[in-house]
Amino acid sequence: MPVPLYQAKAELFKTLGHPVRVRVLELLCDRPMPVRDLLAAIEVEASNLSQQLAVLRRAGIVTARREGATVTYELAGGDVSELMRAARRILTDLLADQGRLLAELKAEAQ
Repeated sequence: MPVPLYQAKAELFKTLGHPVRVRVLELLCDRPMPVRDLLAAIEVEASNLSQQLAVLRRAGIVTARREGATVTYELAGGDVSELMRAARRILTDLLADQGRLLAELKAEAQ
């Protein structure tokens, strides 16, 4: 029996639900990057980054290519970049709404 679409979507969001994975995707939206550059930008232990990259790779969200001793990661498709931009827009709107609400609450308290 095939997996329902809503369940597949939930699994995708679960895969994206880790701060290191989100940061990796944000960085890879700009360009493919070798692991050493990802490590420098994210400042986590190499083993932690390796685990998170493996999760993203197994999910098919990123791809890796080896050139000698260097492994470079990139997004598997442009839709991931669009998803990250959409998340930024959604958060921007939510935070703007929260800011207005906070301002209203402060005005009422005075």
